[in-house]
Amino acid sequence: MTAGNNGASKPEDDDPFGYLYADGQAAGAQPPGQGGYGYPGPAAQPGVPRTSYNQVRTVGERQYGQQVPHQQQAYGQQAPPQYGQPNAQYAAPETYPGGAPTSQVPRQGGRDGGPGRGGPNTKALLIVAVAVVAVVLIGIGVALTTGDNGDKKKSEAGSSAGPAGEVKESPKTEDSKDPEEPAELPKQDAATLTLGGSALTEKTVKGAQGAGGTYITGFNQVGASATWKANMPDSGEYALTVRYAIPAVDAFATLTVNGKANSQPIGLKNFIKSSDANWEKNWQTTWAPVTLQKGENEIKISCEDGNQCNVILDWVEVTPPKG
Repeated sequence: MTAGNNGASKPEDDDPFGYLYADGQAAGAQPPGQGGYGYPGPAAQPGVPRTSYNQVRTVGERQYGQQVPHQQQAYGQQAPPQYGQPNAQYAAPETYPGGAPTSQVPRQGGRDGGPGRGGPNTKALLIVAVAVVAVVLIGIGVALTTGDNGDKKKSEAGSSAGPAGEVKESPKTEDSKDPEEPAELPKQDAATLTLGGSALTEKTVKGAQGAGGTYITGFNQVGASATWKANMPDSGEYALTVRYAIPAVDAFATLTVNGKANSQPIGLKNFIKSSDANWEKNWQTTWAPVTLQKGENEIKISCEDGNQCNVILDWVEVTPPKG
């Protein structure tokens, strides 16, 4: 047998107020106190449960202010409170055993947000914020001070200000001395030298490095010469270097320094071992050791008796001595 109140009538056949109407009374409906329950339904059958759970009382049976016996209350219903008495269903929590305390717990801390306040500690946050701002300001001040000092040091390293904004160069220390650079030695186009005898300038042969491609020719006759006034920064041993061209045949000429024949003539040989007599394919250089004095030196290249002077000259240069 399933759960439910015993009975045979279906819920749709019940009308708890049927006894109030003429048709209900005609159908035999009676108030609940007399044993009836609305319209009579089908007869109860053994083993068939009833599904209705409602227990209806006659209108006006219950009176306010009276205590209803516990046994007369329907299942799942509570007796209404008496008039003027507190409703137990809405009683305050402190009325129950073990309920909340009746006295209010005082709030700790000040009204401005002390330690006992439910929200964040604003005073502590304010102190932290002030500390962070102070650290940032200190960092900015240090950076500005360091930058100013760096710029000041740079300016002091480059110059020092004198009266009326006058800028003076700082004196150099011993470590800041520039290393001594070798003095520039003289070099000159042969066409600009002082020519003598049959020597003359020309620029028909290609490959000359002189200005405009000009060089000295007509040097193959005795008495032809080219004289150079070379100004030397210091006295000492040097090398006289000459660029020239020959028709693939060795040549040599006389070299005179400050009015004296040099110990070694200027060799104008076929050092490139050329077999082509074309002049422009035989440009090359040679050198001879010379002793020069500080200041002006007269260097002369000439074709003398016994010399082979079939040569053209491009430029002359004094260089450091060669080993």
